[in-house]
Amino acid sequence: MLLQQLLLWGLLPLWLLAGFGDWLCHRVQRIEHNAGPYESMLHWLMLLEMGPALAAALLLDISAGVLALMFVLVLAHELTTWWDLSYAAARRRIPPVEQWMHALQLSLPWAALVSLALIHHDQAAALLGRGTPDWGFYWKEPPLPPAYLWGVLAAGVLLVGLPFVEEHLRCRRAAIGAARRRAHLREVVRAAR
Repeated sequence: MLLQQLLLWGLLPLWLLAGFGDWLCHRVQRIEHNAGPYESMLHWLMLLEMGPALAAALLLDISAGVLALMFVLVLAHELTTWWDLSYAAARRRIPPVEQWMHALQLSLPWAALVSLALIHHDQAAALLGRGTPDWGFYWKEPPLPPAYLWGVLAAGVLLVGLPFVEEHLRCRRAAIGAARRRAHLREVVRAAR
């Protein structure tokens, strides 16, 4: 089906690239020196929200239960993004290119969810009271090709996972360095008295 192919080969790769682009923006903005580890932890929370949603879409048959779970996770991601942006905007400039990355990261999960609801319209309609919802979680039959699943996993690790590990380590190092400098300054002031 065309919509499924668009999801697998269009929206998902674009979403992963937007995650990498967002990391690049954070690196250029040097968030370790302004928003710091707190913003990095919010990024991890967003990854923890979207990881299970992506896994469900790729590995499970799309039932009403899976659609409901994905809706809750995408909504949680949206709310965490608002939290993250409110925090970051008070501490640093968010340039237009980063705002565009955020727009992609926010809109593509909703587009994917709506697309899955269209493909599996019977279960989406059942969630709205038009039919009997299937709340079960079942392995996708037939499953997606293993090469595709491994490719998504590798792309996710390389484009999102490892870059955000690097970001978190960079933020932690900067926070530890700042704490040491503050402690040293306190010692200097104490010794000068």
